[in-house]
Amino acid sequence: MRPFAALRGKLPALTSLRWKIAALAAATACLVALAVGVLVHLWTARDIRGRAEARAFNSVYSAMDTYHRTGTLADGAALDPPDLPASLRHPADGNRHTAYDGSVHDNVGPSFWAAQRVGGPGSAVLAVEINMSPELYDLRRLDATMAVASLASVAAAVPLAVYGAGLVGRRLRRVSETAVRISAGDLDARTGPTRGRDEVADIGVAVDLMADSLGRRLRGERRFTADVAHELRTPVGGLLAAVDLLPDGETEDLIRGRVRDLRGLVEDLLEISRLDAGAELPAPVPVPLGAVVREAVARTGLDTAVRVVETRQTVETDPRRLERIVGNLVVNAHRHGGAPVEVTVEGRTVVVRDHGPGFPTDLLRDGPRRFHTGARERGTGHGLGLTIAFGQARVLGAEVTLRNAPGPDGGAVATLRLPGPQVPGA
Repeated sequence: MRPFAALRGKLPALTSLRWKIAALAAATACLVALAVGVLVHLWTARDIRGRAEARAFNSVYSAMDTYHRTGTLADGAALDPPDLPASLRHPADGNRHTAYDGSVHDNVGPSFWAAQRVGGPGSAVLAVEINMSPELYDLRRLDATMAVASLASVAAAVPLAVYGAGLVGRRLRRVSETAVRISAGDLDARTGPTRGRDEVADIGVAVDLMADSLGRRLRGERRFTADVAHELRTPVGGLLAAVDLLPDGETEDLIRGRVRDLRGLVEDLLEISRLDAGAELPAPVPVPLGAVVREAVARTGLDTAVRVVETRQTVETDPRRLERIVGNLVVNAHRHGGAPVEVTVEGRTVVVRDHGPGFPTDLLRDGPRRFHTGARERGTGHGLGLTIAFGQARVLGAEVTLRNAPGPDGGAVATLRLPGPQVPGA
């Protein structure tokens, strides 16, 4: 089984955490630049209008003084000019008034006007126009400068965000890879020391603590299994010897069968404890794969069809462990599946198929578990056969996979793939 297989593959570039953080940083930089640009634009535009209004107001005061003293108009001043805004043509009093004109005429852009009557009611209106085109041109240049500066800031911020996000992403990836190794059975995997005291470091510490706790529990369970098996081995052996002393009869046969089943269970527990402890070492030799599989099937004593595609195919493996794996798969197929049970040998692959209800979903998802047989329709048993087959396959460096056959026939399919190059037979 391959838990968390999705974590092992490479994430698409545009959906990885690095690019998400970079996109967020770029969006934040753009929003900040836009907000600053809008505020600067509004403040500058307001300042330009304010200064233009003050100049117009002061210019009318100066022009009125010149007009009353000399009777002439100062530069920029005019009496009742045709472009004067309507609000200033007939002021209600003799005070100075200002008005904004946003229209453009004679290549003169938005302006501020200031006006005042030169005399009593009905007299002419002296007005001064302050053209804001130069200031507004400077404002457009400021806007362009702000836009370029904003783009430069974003261009500088994105690589920094990508680099910083990459540091965080690598740390998270190391934590996820450690979690995958732990889920695959490597209880010694740890994230190791992490820099900083942020959330990523907390996650790494939590994963390490989880692995420590899980390791202690599993080692305790394995130690308990080994101790129980060792403690039961002697009394079960004595019980089997005592049964042999009983007189022949139906009761003696029944007791002897139950005692032998109990001894088989104890031997299976001892084998599992050795596999858990890593004490099993293979002794590989060149063997004819088809012949070994036929012998393993024959030892089960169960009616099983064997088909060998290449009868002279030779592989380098441990024949005793190979027989144990094949035998367990065949016994499991008969015990929990349905007839007919078929074994096919092709290349380095051995396929065992039955025609029963198939493997339960949790077994396909999580793999075999000791003392757990899955669905009720799969029959009874202690659930150690597949556990031992998977353990012995790991010792050989082989792989056992489980699936359900498609189609109306259905059935469970267990596939053993042996490692290493094939050695052609002589």
